[in-house]
Amino acid sequence: MFKKKKLLFEKFMESLRSVLPITLIVIFICFTFVPISTDAMLSFLLGSAMLVVGIALFTIGVENAMIPIGEHSGTWMAKTQKFRIIIPLSFVLGAVIAIAEPNLQVLAANVPFMNKTVLTLSMAAGVGIMLTVGILRIFYRIKLKWFLLFFYTAIFVFTAFVESDFLGAAFDAGGIITGPVTVPFIMALCVGAASLRSDTGADADSFGLVSFIAAGPIFVVMALSFVYKGNAVVTLDTLKLYSDTLELSGSFVRAIPVYMLEVLSALAPIFICFLLFQFAVLKLNRNTFIRITTGVLFTYVGLVLFLTGVNVSFSPVGSLIGGVLAENDMLVLLVLVGTALGWFSISAEPSVQVLNKQVEEISGGTITAGAMGTALSIAVACAMAFSMIRVISGISILWILVPGYLVSLALMFFVPDIFTSIAFDSGGVASGPMSVTFMLPFAIGASRALGGNILSDAFGLVGTVAMMPLITIQVMGAIYKIKLKVAKEQAAVYGDTEVIDLWEV
Repeated sequence: MFKKKKLLFEKFMESLRSVLPITLIVIFICFTFVPISTDAMLSFLLGSAMLVVGIALFTIGVENAMIPIGEHSGTWMAKTQKFRIIIPLSFVLGAVIAIAEPNLQVLAANVPFMNKTVLTLSMAAGVGIMLTVGILRIFYRIKLKWFLLFFYTAIFVFTAFVESDFLGAAFDAGGIITGPVTVPFIMALCVGAASLRSDTGADADSFGLVSFIAAGPIFVVMALSFVYKGNAVVTLDTLKLYSDTLELSGSFVRAIPVYMLEVLSALAPIFICFLLFQFAVLKLNRNTFIRITTGVLFTYVGLVLFLTGVNVSFSPVGSLIGGVLAENDMLVLLVLVGTALGWFSISAEPSVQVLNKQVEEISGGTITAGAMGTALSIAVACAMAFSMIRVISGISILWILVPGYLVSLALMFFVPDIFTSIAFDSGGVASGPMSVTFMLPFAIGASRALGGNILSDAFGLVGTVAMMPLITIQVMGAIYKIKLKVAKEQAAVYGDTEVIDLWEV
C-alpha cells in the first residue's frame, strides 16, 4: 500500500511540474496583456488542477495497461509468425486504438465538409493499414527510412491535387492521431514485435512506427477532400461567464458525464479486444490480468478528467488570448507567447514522458530523457513560432512543411537508423493533447481576430509541431555520430580500446 501511495505521489508531482509552467504563462499574460474576468480565471485554474490529476492517473494507467497490452500482443505476434493471423490482427488493433484516440474526436468535430462518423472510421482504417504494413516491415527487417521516403514523397506529390484549405487539416490529422492512447500502445507493440530479434537493427525497429502510421490519416483526409464539398465552418467553444461559484462548478459537473461516455466508447473496444486476446492466446496470470484491468480503469478516469479540464477551460482561454493579442496588434508578442507556449507545453504532453523513458532505457542511458526533452522543447517552440508567423502572414503551410520534410528525409541518410526511428516517433508524440486543445485554439483565435482564413492559416499547426522533431532529433543523431568519429580517431592515436558504435547497423 505504501509503494502504491508513493507511486501516486510521484506521478502527481511529475504531472504538476509538467502543467505548472504553461499555467503560469497564461496567468502572467492574463494579469498583464489580456485581462479576463475573475470567474474565467477560476475556471482556468480549476481546469489546470484537473489536468494535473488527470495526467497523473493516465500515466499510471498507461504503464500498467496500454504498454503491457501492446508488448504482450507484439511478442505473441513475433512468436506465432503466422501472417494469416498477424495481418488481420494488426489491422484490427490499429483501427481500434485509433478510434480510442480522444484527439481524433476533436479533429472530426472541427473539420468542415466531412461527416464525423465517415471521417473517424476512414482514419481508423488508414491507421490499421499502416500499422499492418509497419509490423510486416519489422518482421521482414526492411529499414524504416525507405518506407518513410516512399510514403512522404507520395504525400507531397498528392498535395498538388488537393485544395489548399484541406492541406492544414490533412497534416493535422497525421499529428492528432498519434496521441496519449495511440503512442504508448503502438510503441509497446513495436518493442514486443522486435523483442525476439537478436540482430543489430532490432533496437532501431523498436521505434519509428508512430509517425509511420500518421501517413495513413493524412492520405485519408486528402482523399476525402475530393468527396465532400461545402462551406467551411470551424466551431470552437467560447469562454463562458459565470454569475457565481455554483454555476462555475456546475459547468464542470455537467461536462464530466459527457466525457465519461466519450472515453468509455473509445476505450471499450480496446479492453474487449484485450479480453478476447487474453482468453484465446495470451492467458496471462491472474496478477498480471488484474494489474492491466486496474490500469485500464486508471486510464479511463485520467482521460475523463484531462478532457474535461482542457475542453471546459483550456481551449476557450487559449482562443481568447490569441484573439485579444491579434486584435490589439501585439503581433510580436503573439509570436513570442506562441514560442514560449511551445517550449513549455511539450512537457505537459502525457506521452512525452513515456517516450523519453523508453528511449533512455533502450539506449542504455546514452540518449538521456533530459536530452530528449530539450530537443523536443526546441522543436515545438520553433514550430509554434513558424505557425504564428503563418497566421499573421497567411503564407501556405507547404512553404514550411516541404522544406522541413526534405531536410528530415535527407538527414535519414547521415545519422544512425535508431535516431531516425526515434525522431519520427517524437514527431507523433509532440503533437498531442496540449497542441490540439490549447495551441490550436490559440492560433484559431488569432486568425479569426485578424480576419484570416482559419482553415489555411491556423489549421496545420499540429502538423508543423509533428514535423519539427524530425529535424532536431536527427541533428542530435548527427552530433552523436560526429562525437563518435572524434572518439575513434583519438582512440587510434593514443592506442586506447576501440570505441564501439552502440547502434551501428
